[in-house]
Amino acid sequence: MKKALLFILLITLIMSSGCAFVSIPLFRQTQPLQEKIVQGKGRNKILLIDISGIISSADKRSTTGFVTEQDITSRIKEELEKAARDKKIKGVILRINSPGGTVTASDIIYREIVRFKKKKNIPVVACLMDIATSGGYYIACAADEIIAHPTTVTGSIGVIAFKFNLKGLMDKLGIEEDSVMAGDKKDIYSMFRPMSGEEKKIMQDIMDTLHNRFISVIDESRADLTRDNILPLADGRVYTADQARDLKLIDHVGYLDESINAVQKQAGLAKAKVVMYHRPAAYKNNIYSQANISLVNFGGSGLFEYLPVRFMYMWNP
Repeated sequence: MKKALLFILLITLIMSSGCAFVSIPLFRQTQPLQEKIVQGKGRNKILLIDISGIISSADKRSTTGFVTEQDITSRIKEELEKAARDKKIKGVILRINSPGGTVTASDIIYREIVRFKKKKNIPVVACLMDIATSGGYYIACAADEIIAHPTTVTGSIGVIAFKFNLKGLMDKLGIEEDSVMAGDKKDIYSMFRPMSGEEKKIMQDIMDTLHNRFISVIDESRADLTRDNILPLADGRVYTADQARDLKLIDHVGYLDESINAVQKQAGLAKAKVVMYHRPAAYKNNIYSQANISLVNFGGSGLFEYLPVRFMYMWNP
């Protein structure tokens, strides 16, 4: 108690003595994107955009709940807008390493890339890394050409909405849900009870609609595939790079360097420097430099993408 009183007295004396205080933010504010050359030389530029981790419109957060990174949808839009203003940007590479994510976030990024291509009229090549499944592949379809690393796993063309049925466990623990509703379908996807047959049909209709949208995106973007060709491939299974090439889901099997060469060739460039955008203090020194995103982020938004109910273009092994 005495220590607390002495502390309050000390603060009062300092404040009354005319001392100046400097307000220092507890957390660093997000800074504008900066450009970093990661490879090559020349006047013209190829922008390398990193699409890693779970695709979501939610900010990345630490275990304490503080925002650690801007959400991927707004970051990519910001990068595309910056690139659109730069006349020296002659091509874009989408380096994708993602199991997918929410339906809406995947669709927003796809649409932003398509709009950017129409506005800027420059080649866009997708380079698939470890995994580029479901929403990751959905986004790749916005590119003019898709190149997959020899060890890439891709595909997983489907939709999932995660749900746990906890009724049996709750019965064992003697716990009952006691919600009040207006509308008997208000808790249609509740984890506290199983769904009725009618409710399953309602949810399946939604899933089928979103699945058909995925198939339509592939149909529109992959010139060598028809809807009839795509339907047997769209059962959620994953494919190796060689399988995906043979099935015409991708164009070539190769490395990131070959993606850079493909952009240079399409843009008619003898040489170009590869650049990435980053926040101040983010270290990027070559074309494989990653965003600080984990594919499974239990301390951030990764695990919590399952709650509440979300419709996901996401591989769920």
